[in-house]
Amino acid sequence: MKKDFLSILDVPREQAHNLVKRALWMKMNDFRSGILQGKTMILLFEKASTRTKVSFEVSINHLGGHHVFMTPADSQLGRSEPLRDTARVLSRYAQGLVVRTYGQENLEELAAHGSIPVINALSDEFHPCQVMSDLLTIYERTPRFEELKISWVGDGNNMAQSWINAAVHFPFRLTLAVPRGFEPRKDVLNRAKDLGARVHLTHDPREAVDGANYINTDVWASMGHEHEQASRARAFAGFCVNDELLKWAHSDARVLHCLPAHRGEEISEEVMEGERSIVWDQAENRLHMQKAVLEWIYKE
Repeated sequence: MKKDFLSILDVPREQAHNLVKRALWMKMNDFRSGILQGKTMILLFEKASTRTKVSFEVSINHLGGHHVFMTPADSQLGRSEPLRDTARVLSRYAQGLVVRTYGQENLEELAAHGSIPVINALSDEFHPCQVMSDLLTIYERTPRFEELKISWVGDGNNMAQSWINAAVHFPFRLTLAVPRGFEPRKDVLNRAKDLGARVHLTHDPREAVDGANYINTDVWASMGHEHEQASRARAFAGFCVNDELLKWAHSDARVLHCLPAHRGEEISEEVMEGERSIVWDQAENRLHMQKAVLEWIYKE
């Protein structure tokens, strides 16, 4: 039975914890293997990428595999070939799909009609590889998740929704501060609460970071919403993670940002480059977590 990774909730809770531990072990041991020997992964990207593209390419290489990079511009997807047809054909050529797309429904259609594993490398709804990597970044510093308060400050976007999913599997307290009108999906939030996640939603950034151990943020206008940049900048006034906001956090709180960052908007230059920032370790950990995810999917 093939394993798809479309959201964090596709991974059983115990396995999610094991992935974090395994990724840390891989990082500490500069892990290589041949688990993807003879296998080809297709990276199908509708959206531009730096960290996701390079970290997946290197991960596949470290595990002995090969990759083919595709965009709609250099494939028949640019001429509106149905996704179900693409899934059936690519399943005859390769052993896996890593997909960076807009709608989550695109991933679901590829997974439903293809016979090879599909990994969500980002959609408008979820970014599971990034948040699993962020959990690794936290775990290597403070492994007892149940003692932590993690905050999200910004848009209720794919990152926020993946953090909500993560709170189902990991016992930290999660508080999200978003402007009114930019909340995460109600069904995602309600499902997490029904499954026991300790999640709280507020519109006050100070409440979100009060006593927080880790503070997360992201750009105010994600890919596809760039035309809303000016209106969002007005709506998100007061939501910048800066030194003033960090006064409310735990004294040794650390700051994460999935990048790219707009310094001076969602995060200040001083915080981004300061001693509280762990964004560069966070970016590196994409490599190690994705190796762990690939190993889990292809290990017999």
